[in-house]
Amino acid sequence: MIIYNVTINIHESVHDQWMTWMQEKHINDVLATGKFTSARMVKVLIDEEMGGVTYSIQYTTDSKETLQRYYDEDAPRLREEGLKLFADKMLAFRTELELISEH
Repeated sequence: MIIYNVTINIHESVHDQWMTWMQEKHINDVLATGKFTSARMVKVLIDEEMGGVTYSIQYTTDSKETLQRYYDEDAPRLREEGLKLFADKMLAFRTELELISEH
């Protein structure tokens, strides 16, 4: 199993608008691609020096190949919407994780 992790720091001035957009639209749009089996959103509890609030959104998929198809077919369109809405008020970075075991 592969976890596509998107860590986002969002400025307080647009936090509520962003949270609504993430929970009501964006995460659902990513899942609607059919390339992920689940998603979860967690809040990072460490205070950032730069301010803002940080979240991690973790999308689960079956393989690196499926994730690559997401990058090729869907990611540019879905990322663009967030950039248009929140521009310089949002900073995101992405990591790919492989699940080794659950206990």
